[in-house]
Amino acid sequence: MTNEKLTVAVLGPGGIGGLLAALLARAGHRVICLAGDETADTLRTAGIEVRSARFGDFSTPVEADTELREPVDACLVAVKHTTLDTALTRVPPAALGDGLLVPFLNGVEHPEALRARYRPDRVAPAVIRAESTRVAPGVIEHGSPFAEIDLAGVSVPRARLDALAAALATAGPATRVVEDESAALWAKMSFLAPFALLTTRYGVPVGDVRAGHREELTALVRETAAVSRACGAPVDPAQALARYDAFPDRTKSSMQRDAEAGRPLELDAIGGALLRAADRHGVLVPVTARLVRELKEAGH
Repeated sequence: MTNEKLTVAVLGPGGIGGLLAALLARAGHRVICLAGDETADTLRTAGIEVRSARFGDFSTPVEADTELREPVDACLVAVKHTTLDTALTRVPPAALGDGLLVPFLNGVEHPEALRARYRPDRVAPAVIRAESTRVAPGVIEHGSPFAEIDLAGVSVPRARLDALAAALATAGPATRVVEDESAALWAKMSFLAPFALLTTRYGVPVGDVRAGHREELTALVRETAAVSRACGAPVDPAQALARYDAFPDRTKSSMQRDAEAGRPLELDAIGGALLRAADRHGVLVPVTARLVRELKEAGH
């Protein structure tokens, strides 16, 4: 992998995957989107349309297939945990070969599972901070005024990480390579869990959470920060709260959008993983436990 044009597969061209696929394609990289027959046909015919205040409104052609059939420099995994096992059948380890596998997944437990399935020294977990939604196959609305990526990988050659980070940064999202994979994943988890759990539990966007459930939001931020610290990844609760306060009032979490659409929730990957880590380290998280329980009782 060099700083020249890359060949990048994107598994799951939805809100995040579709945004990254389109930005990379617009920057001149070869992009192969991996999806089901219907979506792949749409993308091959119409490409991807992006609506973004940050990156502009544009359309770009991409390649599409139902399975990875050739080597790539990197495969970005941007599906939900709830569909991960099924989706990974589209990326046979033999086809990926020496390519990086870059999961943009919520939670903290997936890298271990992916390293058991693919080359451990080619799994490069990433986190992205952005609100982006697929409103139709190949149509992406990027709603947040930012898109920031942290790219990690405990044993991945640094030159490979740097090359991918350079390609992503040039394409649009502010991207950096970070040394501590666990800290990067927990930083995202500490921000995401309170946001996802509260917006989904009460069925309201972040502005209403800030106004009507501030006490619970603050308690959740403290609890997730305590678990994160116990896992060796210090998080500043004040910083997390400041980030929520900067979000546009109508911002919804992806978990809330899934609930509204009747889709399975990533409750176990986010809330469950947080509770399991808290249990391992003896950290009390009563507010988190109650919200996860209430969401389960509501049929999620």
